Amino acid sequence: MIVFEDVTFSYEGSSRKALDGVSLRVEEGDFLGIIGPSGAGKSTLAYAAAGAIPHSLHGDFYGSVRVAGRDTFEVDLTELAHTVGAVFQDIDAQMVASVVEDELAFGLENFGIPRDEGLARIEKTLAQVGIADLRAREVSSLSGGQKQKVALAAVLALRPRALVLDEPTGELDPQSSRQVFELLRELNEQGVTVVVIEQKIMLLGEFARHLAVMDSGRLSFYGETPSVLSRADDLKRLGVNVPRVATFSLGLRAKSMGSGRLCTSLDEAEALVREVIGVGADALDGPVASCGNAARAVEALLSTEKEVVA
Repeated sequence: MIVFEDVTFSYEGSSRKALDGVSLRVEEGDFLGIIGPSGAGKSTLAYAAAGAIPHSLHGDFYGSVRVAGRDTFEVDLTELAHTVGAVFQDIDAQMVASVVEDELAFGLENFGIPRDEGLARIEKTLAQVGIADLRAREVSSLSGGQKQKVALAAVLALRPRALVLDEPTGELDPQSSRQVFELLRELNEQGVTVVVIEQKIMLLGEFARHLAVMDSGRLSFYGETPSVLSRADDLKRLGVNVPRVATFSLGLRAKSMGSGRLCTSLDEAEALVREVIGVGADALDGPVASCGNAARAVEALLSTEKEVVA
C-alpha cells in the first residue's frame, strides 16, 4: 500500500536529514505504529506517506514513495487524498470551515459526493467518532481534543483506503484515546490500512500489528509488535518507553516463570499471572499472598518496575 524506497529528505533551507535512507513497506490492511524519540523523523515520514512531501513541504528529496503503486511525485494531492487520509499534529492548520458539519462537508463536496450521500456520511461518521453533539458547533469554540476528533471524522467521511495519523490522541484523555484506537481497529478489520504515530505506547502495543522505530531520521528496526517490544533495552537506549505489561512479562521470562510470551495488554498480563500462580480466574478472588509462585511473580514485577523508573 505504502512503500518507501531509500528515502532521504532535508527540509528547504536545512542541511539536516529529516529522513536518511528509509526503506519501509506498509502492506495493505496492516496496522502499523511508528515510535521513536522527539526529532526522530516520525512526522516527516507521515508527511511523505500522505504526499504533503513533496507537494506542500519542499526540500531535497531522494528515493521514492509509492502509494497504491503510484509514485507520489506523479500524483497530485487531491488524487492521493482518495487513497490516503491524513491527520497531522497541527490541527488548526487543517481546519477549513467555521462549523463542524461544514468541515466534513468540504471534503465530500470536493470529491463530488452527491448531497444526500454526503449528509448520510456526515451523520454516520460523527456518530462513529462520538461527536454527533458537536455537529452545529463553531470550530473555534472546540477544545484541542474535540478538534482532533473533528479532523479525524472529516478524513473518515471520505472513506480512504489508508489512514496516516500523527498523534491523533495527543489532546485526548485515556478513555477517549482508547475509543479512537478501538475505532481504528474496527476500520482496520474492514480492510483499511492504518499508520499511526503515537506517544501512548501502551495503546500501540495492544492495537498495532507491526511497529517501526525511528531514530535520527533512520529506521532503527521494524517487526511484529511483540518482537519489537521485546527489545526493551534497545528501546530504552533510544528514549522510548516500553509498556509496563511488556516489561513485566519480560521480567517473568528472565526468571523462567510462565510460558515466556510477551504481553501487550492488561488481559494478557492477567492471564500470565494466573498461569504463574497456577490458579484459575475464580481463585484470584481469594487470598493468594501465601502462594510461593505469587510472591515470586510480585517480586519480578517490582524489580521490573524499578528498572523502568531507573
